[in-house]
Amino acid sequence: MAGNIRLQVVTPQKLVVDEDAQIVMAPGSQGEFGVLIGHTPFLTTLKNGTVRYDDTKGQEHYVFVSGGFAEALPDRVTILAESAERQADIDEERAQAALDRAQKRLNGETLVSGEKIDEARARAALERAMHRLALAKHGHQL
Repeated sequence: MAGNIRLQVVTPQKLVVDEDAQIVMAPGSQGEFGVLIGHTPFLTTLKNGTVRYDDTKGQEHYVFVSGGFAEALPDRVTILAESAERQADIDEERAQAALDRAQKRLNGETLVSGEKIDEARARAALERAMHRLALAKHGHQL
């Protein structure tokens, strides 16, 4: 089918993307999925990763998303993410610093004597930092 769908990427703080797209690819919790115009409706959870979409001129765009939900309808895709950043808005130095902090935390380098690490939280921070840094440096997902 020829035609475009509306893509909206929304966080609790702001509207990150609101534009028409030819195709949307997103990191569903059960695997990556793609949506074209006329898609069967569905709702899914998202994992950390990259949303890729082609605008109406066929130019590819990338947006990092951290968790959340996606709803696909025949004429639109709505992504409600915990956090989201367009590729161009990712500060590479800040992403590298977050990666370094997360690695040090997991290695116990920043712990005060007797302090216990929240390993799940540290691993989640590491995963987010890795995805953001890969997108900032290489323009793609891990």
